[in-house]
Amino acid sequence: MAGQVRNEGAASGAPYAGDLSPRETWNRLSQNDAAQLIDVRTGAEWNFVGVPNLAPLGRDALFCEWQRFPSEPNPEFLQDAIGALKRSSWQPGAPLFFLCRSGARSRAAAIAMTKAGYGPCFNISEGFEGGLDPDHHRGRTEGWKASGLPWVQS
Repeated sequence: MAGQVRNEGAASGAPYAGDLSPRETWNRLSQNDAAQLIDVRTGAEWNFVGVPNLAPLGRDALFCEWQRFPSEPNPEFLQDAIGALKRSSWQPGAPLFFLCRSGARSRAAAIAMTKAGYGPCFNISEGFEGGLDPDHHRGRTEGWKASGLPWVQS
């Protein structure tokens, strides 16, 4: 269902606004200057795999770890994300888009932020790298990178 909204929140009874493809997320970010993307991967992933580049849209992604490397939950995630939003151009009521490697951690983050009263919160279903391809590699068939969206690597 690339490019399609799979679930639009309250109408479906979901605990968050729904799942979007990376391309649909880019389109929505392009149309709303107050919307924000929050990358919830680990610092190691940001440094070694790369990050979304929102410079063409005149803003930066926010970076708030959902869990710490290698797999320890981040008990300060909500505080970190709320603080980052306050320092950004995000405006209350504007959409929030959550990104991780393949869409699992970002879904959990979207649910947590929705429960905390923020949103609408969307999960970027394919994540930054997507699922494994037949050769067991990520980033080739789905996800932010494979969709040809802007990204950078340090």
